[in-house]
Order: sequence, then structure tokens, then C-alpha cells
Amino acid sequence: MTEDLHIVSSFDRDLEGIQAHIMKMGGLVEEAILDASQALIKRDEELSEKVRERDAAIDALEELINDEAARVIALRSPTAIDLRLILSVIKISGNLERIGDYAKNLAKRNAVLVHMSPVEGSRRALGRMAKEVQLMLKDALDAYIQRDVELAQEILERDNDIDQMYNALFREFLTFMMEDPRHITPCMHLHFIAKNTERMGDHVTAIAEQVIYLVTGKMPEDNRPKTGFLEADDESADA
Repeated sequence: MTEDLHIVSSFDRDLEGIQAHIMKMGGLVEEAILDASQALIKRDEELSEKVRERDAAIDALEELINDEAARVIALRSPTAIDLRLILSVIKISGNLERIGDYAKNLAKRNAVLVHMSPVEGSRRALGRMAKEVQLMLKDALDAYIQRDVELAQEILERDNDIDQMYNALFREFLTFMMEDPRHITPCMHLHFIAKNTERMGDHVTAIAEQVIYLVTGKMPEDNRPKTGFLEADDESADA
């Protein structure tokens, strides 16, 4: 009996350790989103470079989480809810890593934009969009810790707001480019930033879907069709 309790206790510690890594990773990704958007608003090339440099820590945490999850599966042979937890952790860490890559791409674009004439009003609009994505991510991580299906479902619905923000910005950039050809190059960079931010929102909703799967054992049905200009090409996140 004592040996069985020791095995259970060790297993619980393994799961707690993996989840602690997820929360640390989530915090770093939130910081990357906020810093990338602030670098854009303030035209801060130095802050952009810091975002790019710190992405390595996010990548390292994903690798650590995957290694730990694989070790637990191999040694503990988890079943039912414990197996769902580990599978969800792997999916969530992958989505966090992708969001971190998109934040790094924002920083890269900003490093180019700081040397161009600013496009009036666009930076703050993009900053608001990024802030909403960051808040969604914070809530998604809270939903994960609290196993809160209702909060996770709410995040899925909030992604529509991100889509609408992107569509509005896309139309605005088109207008700027048609009015003045000198705006074409900066607006193309700004469009890629907007699209990358919209993609961040998609990965946040994927995290929320994993919360729902973790608690219920079922993935939510995807009844949120993308509309408007979301078919436009986007810049892929770095591998």
C-alpha cells in the first residue's frame, strides 16, 4: 500500500510539474504579445529585438514539456483523465509556441517599419487588437487551471471580435494604399502584422478547445465560420 501511494504521489508531482511549465510558458507568451505590440506603437526597435531574443526561452519550454510528457506516458501509462491531461498539455504547448512565433514575427516587421513613415492611426489599432488577444490568452490559461468550460466557450466566441478587427484593418490598409502609393510598402507590413495577430487568436481558441476536451472528453464543434477578408494570404509563423 505504501509503495502504491508513493507511485501515485510521484505521478501527481510529474503532472504538477508539467502544468507549472505550461503556465510559465503562457506567461512568457503573454509578455511577448504585449512587448511586440508596445514596440510597434512606440516604434521601439530595441524592444522588438528583445522579443525576438526571448523567443528561444519559449521554444525551450515547449521542448521540455514534450519531453516530460513523453516520459510520463512511457513510465506511468496514464489512462482516462490523466491521459487526456497529458495530450492536452502537448497540444497547448504547441499552440503557445506558435503564438510566440507570431509575436516574434510582429517584432521583425516592426524592425523594418521603424525606418518608414508612419501610417496614421494604424499602430494603435493593431495594439488594441494584440491586447485583446493577450487577454483572451490569459483567460484561456485561467480556464485551463480552473477547468472552466464556460470561460473556454466564451473565448471561442470572442475570437469573432478579433476577426472583425482584422477585417476592418484590412479595409483600412486598402484605402491607404489606394489613396497614396507611398503607403503601399508600410501597409503591406502592417497587414502581415494584423494577419499574424488574427492567427494568434486562432491558436488561443485552440487552447480553449483543449480545455473543453480535457474536461468533457469531446472537442467542441467548429460552428464559427471565417468570413470577410480572412481568406487573404498570411505570413506563416517561424518554425
